[in-house]
Amino acid sequence: MRASSMRELIDGATAVVWGALAAGCDFFAGYPITPATPILLQMVREMPAVRGVAVQGEDEISAIGMCIGAAASGCSAMTATSGPGLSLFSENIGLAIMAQLPLVIVDVQRLGPATGGATTIGQGDVQFARWGTGGGYPLIVLAPSTTVECATLTVEAFALARCFRCPVIVLSDKALNLTQVTVTMPELPKRCSDREAPAIPLLVPFGSGRVVRFTGSTHDARAMITKDPEVVEALNRGMLAKIEDHRQDLERVRLDLQPGAQTLLISFGTSAGAMEVALGLARDQGQRVSGAVVQSLWPVPEIHLSTAAEGVRRLVVGELNPGLYAREIRCRFPDKEVVSLTRIDGRLITPEAYLDAVL
Repeated sequence: MRASSMRELIDGATAVVWGALAAGCDFFAGYPITPATPILLQMVREMPAVRGVAVQGEDEISAIGMCIGAAASGCSAMTATSGPGLSLFSENIGLAIMAQLPLVIVDVQRLGPATGGATTIGQGDVQFARWGTGGGYPLIVLAPSTTVECATLTVEAFALARCFRCPVIVLSDKALNLTQVTVTMPELPKRCSDREAPAIPLLVPFGSGRVVRFTGSTHDARAMITKDPEVVEALNRGMLAKIEDHRQDLERVRLDLQPGAQTLLISFGTSAGAMEVALGLARDQGQRVSGAVVQSLWPVPEIHLSTAAEGVRRLVVGELNPGLYAREIRCRFPDKEVVSLTRIDGRLITPEAYLDAVL
């Protein structure tokens, strides 16, 4: 956990750990899985220095279960995994949503499905991160595209988890997590600041002497299981509204707009680097093109993307999957041509591929 004007050679895993420590993380549980294991190893090493706890569980299910228990007791908890582990997390993510517990989950994506390419880049967890648990309730999903953002968006994830009392997923990928780059890390807060939160019942302080009930079933304000339609409706509407009603506050998009642009390039994660290079190449050739790097994948940042797409004829969405996020863009911009630029062979999209889509 550091920040200085010195340039340092680090990878995304280290940046995530620095961000978690800066945000006040004091509990981590995980299970080894490529390519997320370096986060586990570093958290095991760093937690004692901040009087925190780091545990390697016997599997992914136990790891997220321990994090839920820690969060319920007031800890700032985080876990890290990859696609197969996120699949195993599914039921407990739903439990954290129902219990309205703050929890940060780092998903370092790799090529799927199943074991897929364990050491190969992929971005195929985009839809699963949002819809991979029962009920259809919203999740906040952030996507860093640089090593620095691995730190800053991890800090942000803790702040949002505490504010909205829900799981927040940081959707990284193999290339970001394992590639070492030289960066100047900005000043990270010692602990993420509190912000105005939606109306959510407060957690009972651990050790307060009060009897505490915990349930994953629909319940009333005392956590007593109920099937009263009015109570159930209020609970479920509240879990929806606390995020849906604050969508504007959750939008994070890095825009590079050019007046009169006819094409808008959209990307996230590792793929955004090639997209930004392509912007410069296209403009050097006289093309009028804008770019949008999406940092908050869910909820979809409709306001920022609508601003970026104003007057544009074509939207090019680049991603390392079969076109999962392009589906969201098509739904929101039915009057525009949407080009899905994809790779599913374990290699990166090149700047030239983006440029070809512009031309």
